[in-house]
Amino acid sequence: MYIVLLGAPGAGKGTQAGALTQELKLAHIASGDLFRQALGKGTELGLQAKAYMEKGQLVPNEITIKMVLERITSPDCAAGIILDGFPRNVEQAKALDEALKLQKKGIDYAVYIKVSEGELLKRLTGRWICRKCQAPFHEVSSPPKTKGKCDKCGGELYQRADDNTETIKKRLEVFFAETAPLIEYYSRTNKLMEVQGEGSMEDISARIISALRAKNQKK
Repeated sequence: MYIVLLGAPGAGKGTQAGALTQELKLAHIASGDLFRQALGKGTELGLQAKAYMEKGQLVPNEITIKMVLERITSPDCAAGIILDGFPRNVEQAKALDEALKLQKKGIDYAVYIKVSEGELLKRLTGRWICRKCQAPFHEVSSPPKTKGKCDKCGGELYQRADDNTETIKKRLEVFFAETAPLIEYYSRTNKLMEVQGEGSMEDISARIISALRAKNQKK
């Protein structure tokens, strides 16, 4: 299965992608990780991306898609992939579809984790992240065992500068403006699956897995 995971900041895409990769034995491909890995290895695509990132510009779709296509040739992607953080808009989705088509592949499902704006604000304003391993915590729903310290690596926890109510509202506005046409794009091709993203992590994972399996059986 080739799956795109959609969701606003705070919807829990990364958390759910991790759970899904374990349950469905698929490879998790996050666009942010691809950039970091390519930069770390000093690949040609990584150096091209770096030139844009250093100027504070968005990395062009062409480079990002090449990274994705390069990544899915890895042996661990044989059973399928979960794309997290890409595509972000219709232009990227169309470009990705064209590129995958050349490899006789294609996106099977786009799973949209739907969460209300009020819940997203509550999640994001209480979010803390580990400086060392980037593990996320939340002061209400998933607090660390020791205040200010990561349970996984012992690193210092910090709050992102843009995790304040005003900035978060603006980020959500941008997301919904960009993503509404993307949701429509996948809906038109009968690939969209909308899943309620509120509740426990386990409940949300169960909903997604159940919906995917049900849809896959009908194919």
